[in-house]
Amino acid sequence: MRAAYLLLVVGLAFDQWPGLIQRSGSWDLWHGVGSSLLCAVCLLAVLGLRYPLRMLPLFLFEFTWKSIWLIVIALPRWKSHQLTPAIQGTIFDCLFGIVVFALAIPWGYVWANYVKMPGDPWRSAGVANAAARATSITS
Repeated sequence: MRAAYLLLVVGLAFDQWPGLIQRSGSWDLWHGVGSSLLCAVCLLAVLGLRYPLRMLPLFLFEFTWKSIWLIVIALPRWKSHQLTPAIQGTIFDCLFGIVVFALAIPWGYVWANYVKMPGDPWRSAGVANAAARATSITS
């Protein structure tokens, strides 16, 4: 898992951060949103190097958005023979990411802890007690 977090950190550090830091001209809205989001993923992946299981939702997010993009955006364009070089590059990047995350995600852990385990109650005395403890610690 740590190797996949490291790959994510290094890949996004070289791919996204230079453009965000040295930005020239104006970006369209979604280019700015996407770049900012990927830089945030990079920063959160640094935490994954220290806490791999706690940051597992980051891998699930990456796996999910790449899958959605391939199915909803790339597949219809491929079927209608409307692939541009930019879309082809993104297809490669997303497929590579899906393979990496599919191999790095401990699916047994995901099944046991996210699917089979009962969810947290909507309202819990434990949450109120934790908030009270946090308030007393800071006072």
